[in-house]
Amino acid sequence: MLENVLTKQNATTRKKLILNAVLSVGLIALAVVLPQIVHLALGQPGGVQLLPMYLPVLIGGCLLGWKWSLAVGVLSPVVSFAITSLMGDPMPALPRLPFMMAELAVFALVSGLFSKRIYENGLWAFPAVILAQLAGRAVFLGLVAIFQSVAPFSVEMIWGQICAGWPGLLIQAIVVPLLIIAIRAILVKKDD
Repeated sequence: MLENVLTKQNATTRKKLILNAVLSVGLIALAVVLPQIVHLALGQPGGVQLLPMYLPVLIGGCLLGWKWSLAVGVLSPVVSFAITSLMGDPMPALPRLPFMMAELAVFALVSGLFSKRIYENGLWAFPAVILAQLAGRAVFLGLVAIFQSVAPFSVEMIWGQICAGWPGLLIQAIVVPLLIIAIRAILVKKDD
């Protein structure tokens, strides 16, 4: 969506690059900080239920399109792991890291594919987020099924976590599209 706004404003390639990079870095930072806040306030079960790292990735997909948001999706768990490892409590845990990287990459890719449509009509943010959530969780579960002989968790365990995370998915399926619609209204109004 942002790319379309910037193109309509005849923004230079340099300006597009800078804005996309700054927004991407900000979203990655948010993906690191939000889980820390949720875990401090609600403990580890709060993170499993609310899935705070997903929020910035979904926002990134809708705003940035698939290319930039794919970087946000892949890098968010890596940066979080690196920073929290230094603090002695890695999040996500190392065995979960590759699975989350794949899951969030799918979140970003699917929601990002809707970016142009969202620019045209903000209501497209709803299917973008919901389809991204379904595809991402399915990829996570599928990868666990494929690699369960070497992964320290089972399909049943991950399915239980997916079921426990429905409140977070539901909140995000409502909040992210409404936020994107509001941002779109500001950007497109400014764009006219």
